[in-house]
Amino acid sequence: MEKNYPEISFDNTQVAFEYKTDKQLKKAHFLFSMMGKPWLVKIGTRLAPWSINAGLPVKGMIRNTIFSQFVGGETLEETAAVAKTLGEYNVKIILDYGVEGKQGEDNFDQASEMFIKVINYAATQPNIPFMSVKVTGFARHALLEKIDSLMKSHEGSLYKRFELALNELAPEERAEWDRIHQRVNRVCESAGANSIGVSIDAEETWIQDPVDMLTILMMEKYNKEKPIVYNTLQHYRHDRLRFLEDSYQAAVARNFILGSKLVRGAYMERERRRAAEKGYPSPIQPDKESTDRDYNAGVKFCIDHIDRVALVVASHNEQSNLYAATLLKEKGLPLSHPFVHWSQLYGMSDNITFNLAHAGCSVSKYLPFGPIKDVVPYLMRRAQENTSVKGQTGRELGLINKELKRRKL
Repeated sequence: MEKNYPEISFDNTQVAFEYKTDKQLKKAHFLFSMMGKPWLVKIGTRLAPWSINAGLPVKGMIRNTIFSQFVGGETLEETAAVAKTLGEYNVKIILDYGVEGKQGEDNFDQASEMFIKVINYAATQPNIPFMSVKVTGFARHALLEKIDSLMKSHEGSLYKRFELALNELAPEERAEWDRIHQRVNRVCESAGANSIGVSIDAEETWIQDPVDMLTILMMEKYNKEKPIVYNTLQHYRHDRLRFLEDSYQAAVARNFILGSKLVRGAYMERERRRAAEKGYPSPIQPDKESTDRDYNAGVKFCIDHIDRVALVVASHNEQSNLYAATLLKEKGLPLSHPFVHWSQLYGMSDNITFNLAHAGCSVSKYLPFGPIKDVVPYLMRRAQENTSVKGQTGRELGLINKELKRRKL
């Protein structure tokens, strides 16, 4: 049994912000102060996209403020400087081409080529173990929604419902699905050849079933010897803990390693609104406590089955991150276990990321990149999230203030 585990404290601001210069720290303080004003965020999140689309000269201001806080650069090559800085503190990165999905077969093909380019680039770098993919970047939303609806109309396992749904598609729709499958397969094949993990993002509940099925098919093919493909499970959904357990049973039965990236989730208000409009039961947990309970239960389930489950703890919740480390300690497993990884968004929760890295954990920053005009939707979500998540901005500001005081600034 491993002894003398390092103590992990998420209040250690010296470790959390060591990578930031005094100027960068003051800039972060200014940004989070602005995001602490809901009225200002509301105006900004409307004006910024409009200003970009209208051709107003605002890109420089955006680049020097919210863009530099949350995005790695406009091009893949620009992310190298951020990756180098983070790597000096044993922090890895998960690359994400942050352009929102554009529709049309040509755009879908271009997106898959871009993801393969990201994989090939990551393979040349020392600290990029993962990249992130959205199936909606490869696929027409309406087709995913139709397949999902057909799957929900049937009983049985995910595999069974998927096969029945495909048989009900028109020939041209089945051909379209086959092209989606081929795009995702090419990305995963490239990832497997280069030993780069592929984290497939979660989507809304009304298109998630075919995304789950596609991801499991990729795991079944590419996760035989080591984890390459990871599914993302949103635990604000009340059915995801059961789905995690079912996925594990499929992994055992079909002999593959289950890759599970656990998140709390990103589409909660949209989900509730749609459920109310269409008159079906909400898929969302009744309260935050239920989400937290299921999330931690998911972490425990993965670590209890670590021989066949590779886990990414993708969370900004301090208790959940510490819980994962505690479970490893209780089992006498190293914090650097190859099947356990932690991750937070770039620009947020540095106190978690850098203190985990300092303790020897495998941890990364989720690092989007892309042209400013294309990543504006991502940036607006970050601004809104920091305003709406209870205590998030206050916690960030409190830690930054503590470090400014320690540095006597």
